[in-house]
Amino acid sequence: MEKSCMSVFLLLVAVSCALAKDVGKKETKETTAKPKLPQTLSRGWGDQLIWTQTYEEALFRAKNSNKPLMIIHHLDDCPHSQALKKAFAENKEIQKLAEKFILLNLVYETTDKNLSPDGQYVPRILFIDPSLTVRADITGRYSNRLYAYEPSDTALLYSNMQKALKLLKTEL
Repeated sequence: MEKSCMSVFLLLVAVSCALAKDVGKKETKETTAKPKLPQTLSRGWGDQLIWTQTYEEALFRAKNSNKPLMIIHHLDDCPHSQALKKAFAENKEIQKLAEKFILLNLVYETTDKNLSPDGQYVPRILFIDPSLTVRADITGRYSNRLYAYEPSDTALLYSNMQKALKLLKTEL
């Protein structure tokens, strides 16, 4: 009788130890997971930059500050948008030059035809001068998607950003 009680006791200890280890692992996984940060207006395109919330606000700020507006159309679930976002955010030169723009990134499509002059595709980046004119002369390298950029186009994007600033000084 004593042996069977001891066997049952040891079995209970072994089971409770095994269960305690499993509970500890679950708690560890939950506590070591990175907390999800609230989404900012940058949406990952450059957290240190100042972003506008709406198209109307961006137009107002561009006109009143005499700065060009750069609008980035993208989607959260688009791999091309995500790749361009990563390249944009990691490029220190682009991030520095972007400080001279009014910035807006849109994750939804707009009904304003001026913002989709050649179609509704993502990602696309348009430049609008303070006179509220979409700069059709500042485009990417594709003839069928004029305002499209890829991660490998960061040098062209940087050059186009410089062009937008230069045209601002010479034309307005």
